[in-house]
Amino acid sequence: MSGELHYREISELAPLIRERRLSPVELTEAMLARIDTLDSQLHAYARVTAEQARAESRAAEEQIMRGEYRGPLHGIPLAVKDLFWTKGVTTSAGTTVHADFMPSEDATVVRRLRKAGAIILGKLQLTEGAFAVPHPSIAPPINPWGASRWCGASSSGSGVATAAGLCFGSLGSDTGGSIRFPCAANGLTGLKPTWGRVSRHGAFELAALLDHVGPMARSAADARLLFDAIEGHDPLDPTSLPGRAPAMPAEASLKHMRIGIDPAWNANGSDADTLCAVEDALAGLRDLGAHVTEIRFPDARDIAGNWEAQCGVQTAVAHAATYPARAAEYGPALSRLIDIGRALDGMAYQRLLLAAAAFTGKLTALLETIDLLLVPVQPLAAPTHEQLGALAADPEANQRLIQYTAPFDISGHPALSLPSTPTANGLPVGIQLVARKGGERLLLAAGAALQQATAWHKNHP
Repeated sequence: MSGELHYREISELAPLIRERRLSPVELTEAMLARIDTLDSQLHAYARVTAEQARAESRAAEEQIMRGEYRGPLHGIPLAVKDLFWTKGVTTSAGTTVHADFMPSEDATVVRRLRKAGAIILGKLQLTEGAFAVPHPSIAPPINPWGASRWCGASSSGSGVATAAGLCFGSLGSDTGGSIRFPCAANGLTGLKPTWGRVSRHGAFELAALLDHVGPMARSAADARLLFDAIEGHDPLDPTSLPGRAPAMPAEASLKHMRIGIDPAWNANGSDADTLCAVEDALAGLRDLGAHVTEIRFPDARDIAGNWEAQCGVQTAVAHAATYPARAAEYGPALSRLIDIGRALDGMAYQRLLLAAAAFTGKLTALLETIDLLLVPVQPLAAPTHEQLGALAADPEANQRLIQYTAPFDISGHPALSLPSTPTANGLPVGIQLVARKGGERLLLAAGAALQQATAWHKNHP
């Protein structure tokens, strides 16, 4: 692969493929060679489906040569989190208990990517069951920016592969921050859509009422291309929303857009690098004509603090067929989460749901007064594994880690993670924009406008 083509964006590659100046076969072969060279160090892939990818690339090239071009994903090599079913290819969800599961069909999102002409390079590694940490027997993905740094959870392989140039975009899932954390850690752009906007059919559950499926990419423009392909109602998922997300011009202006910010909440335990990233993003939005207004965010301390218990109940339901019957095959973190859920009584769980409903109502009302909300992804910029280890022993510190992500999983509002100003030593830092439900394309348009005026998303490991 000549030069830095492996770091090019989908929106740059698609015209070359459409005009037959770039071969899907050659692009796929070069990407497979790069995976073969680097992934033994990075562990981003759970499995590479090389022969299937080669067959898909040949088919794409033949279709394009016949004038049957399907759109901007046609002939583009992508990869998907090993949470999504792939027909005839093992899908283990980062577990050993499902190590031999072979789906008989594709997940809806995988099927839609294939329909758009995308080439699936393989399945990307994740934490056990899409919870906090990898199963002890599985080698975790390594952050390409530095092995000592957290690469995010749970869509860690998706973040590493996309950032390291081992695919041109990927799919992840987000239950407490699992698209946004790895995007922040790896310098990517990722969208957690409105709950129900993207089908969950054929995706292993962590917590059904909190799980969101979305794209991870190198830019907001690329995230939009992936989102366009996968979103929309799915009769196989009765919880999927009707219709499609509202349209938004690709070149939408930020002029006069109302950006809300709560300085006190954003500063709650946030380090200097994180606050600098937020301020620089805010300055960029102002320069593009946005109006910034201070707001007061609804108190989310209990919401973030209760996330684990709420998730635990739903995870216990999702794993009822194998836990506790096969508890010995589970890692300690996922076992602990399920045990928390199994121990919670019905009245306590109902109180959690009522608190979540009240918070959601307050947030929905707030978002009616502004167009977008600007918050950090996490209070710690580019944390090390050592820092996270210390957090694990402190429930309050762990609650602060998810305070900017988990509330939007509970409320179901869409959020877009974007890279902003790096740390002093050049490591990625993420910020996020949040919109009203159904505001995915507004988020993506705003993110694209900001990225046209800045170069933070162009940094690579």
